[in-house]
Amino acid sequence: MSTDDGTSRVVVGVDGSPASHAALRWALRYARRTGAAVRAVGAYDLPGAGWSASAVDVLFDEEQARRSLSEELGAVLAADADVPLVQHVVRGNPAQVLIGESDGAELLVVGSRGRGGFASLLLGSVSQQCAAHASCPVVIVRPETADGTPPAGDTP
Repeated sequence: MSTDDGTSRVVVGVDGSPASHAALRWALRYARRTGAAVRAVGAYDLPGAGWSASAVDVLFDEEQARRSLSEELGAVLAADADVPLVQHVVRGNPAQVLIGESDGAELLVVGSRGRGGFASLLLGSVSQQCAAHASCPVVIVRPETADGTPPAGDTP
């Protein structure tokens, strides 16, 4: 449940969605209160990867994923620079990546709905998979309200 230096580790899934921003803010508040470090994980997968897929530039996709994660963290972190944070970008299925990252973590924090899927779903497939299979407790955070405040009950 700790980093190499013995600090507790909180993993948060980041995908650019409003729920992801809320999850990142929640994880940062929690980490500040508990003295934990935050590991922000962005997962990307290549669309249609396989024998019949068109040629893709894997390095470009990875660089784009890293840039997107850095931009999102920069937008959210302005007031939270006092929390130790590590960025990590992984190629793979987001649910599988986050479930793997949960091994040894104190907590896994994910948004209730990501960028994909159907608008009618109340709980995204990634958050549902994480809740069912993660190796640590999982917090699922809803997007913030229009005025930027967390929904009732979503503060750590």
